Amino acid sequence: METTKISLSKGVYGLIKDHLKSNNKLSEYNRSKLEHELKYANVIPAKSIPDNIVSINTSVQVKDTETSELLSFGLVAPTEAKIKNNKVSILSAIGLALLGYRVGDEVSWEMPEGIKTYKIEEVSGIE
Repeated sequence: METTKISLSKGVYGLIKDHLKSNNKLSEYNRSKLEHELKYANVIPAKSIPDNIVSINTSVQVKDTETSELLSFGLVAPTEAKIKNNKVSILSAIGLALLGYRVGDEVSWEMPEGIKTYKIEEVSGIE
């Protein structure tokens, strides 16, 4: 398994660890990938997360590497997620897939329609 070291804030790291323990809806592929990523994650204070890293309260633009479709959305806490406002939970499939990765990284994750690969094009703070 590839080892791209992700960077997570202490709070987000803990939230994902708890989610892994309590969620049995993750596919075996995603669970294994997430456990591997957490094992090697760079866990740092939230204020030290670089601007080009996908984290909570960031706007993200990704490109589907197969279709070249661009997707843009904000990643927020589960309680703040509202699809109509284009705000997606960090614990959603796409949120879990992208957290901790940086601009330029390609991330593969099993979605309902199969394994998808996304390239992170842009990351910025939510305004």
